[in-house]
Amino acid sequence: MSKLPKIVAIGGGTGLATVLRGLKYYPTSLSGIVTMTDNGASSGRLSRELGTLPPGDVRKCLAALSSHETLLTKLFEYRFKRGRGISGHSLGNLLLLALADITGDFESAIEASSKILSIKGEVLPSTYDHVSIVAELGNGQMALGEVDIPVLGHRFGINYVNLLPPQAAANPTAVHFIQNADLIIIGPGSLYTSIIPNLLIDGIRKALEDSRARKIYIANVSTERGETERFSVEKHVEELKKHLGETELDLVVVNDKVIKKSAQEGRLGSVTNITTSAKDIAGVPVISGDIIDENEPLHHDHKKLAALIWQAFVSSAP
Repeated sequence: MSKLPKIVAIGGGTGLATVLRGLKYYPTSLSGIVTMTDNGASSGRLSRELGTLPPGDVRKCLAALSSHETLLTKLFEYRFKRGRGISGHSLGNLLLLALADITGDFESAIEASSKILSIKGEVLPSTYDHVSIVAELGNGQMALGEVDIPVLGHRFGINYVNLLPPQAAANPTAVHFIQNADLIIIGPGSLYTSIIPNLLIDGIRKALEDSRARKIYIANVSTERGETERFSVEKHVEELKKHLGETELDLVVVNDKVIKKSAQEGRLGSVTNITTSAKDIAGVPVISGDIIDENEPLHHDHKKLAALIWQAFVSSAP
């Protein structure tokens, strides 16, 4: 390969940050497209109180792409543990919103933060519109937002999710990056509240359909309380494909090591590592390996995951 391959990863929260943190050490032109529907914790409070876009998932990806994860990056990720009004807030969230005030908009705030943290790549919101995620539950009721959907989803199951309002405009820069990508990675992350919301934006979905890049889905290493309890890897792929439109996947990446099994239901159900012995799912080839974080077995290990993605990409390069 004579030029740096253009890799675009799509998702939100911890999952997308994990992919970016691992791949930043490889010779790529790397970008992350981030969901903007977070309404929980610090992001949700700031969005409701100040009428701003939720900064949390963007913050995580900026920190993940920092060239040197030094004290400055730790400061960006610092979360206050006490103090009236400030407890629970991430300093990075507050800095992003302060920069948005200083520079004039959220897009410029991301650019400024990227320079401060000297990130290796780009962080791009999937939309700059104010959007929420709404789910129809198994009992016909509706649940609004990332906070309520898992709680009610545990009780009744999730039939489907939509954006509110439904006609959110895609970030044109994100669309451009998708159109010019060599590899597009979808996931890992919360299926209904981190991954699928990006695919509900018409411009993002259309760009994926038109893109000639190879497309990889990173299956979660475990089920998730309230969203995908008792889901198999195959069920994850099935639900994802419902929202991909005409987009065809080229590969599914699956963890093949099971560390944690839980029989404890807890408030939002039990979770367990998942894998599959299938060589393909719905006609999509499967590649598997030990990509689990042994210290946090419900999550991927960023180094092992990046190595497997890179191996799959290089082996398929013309």
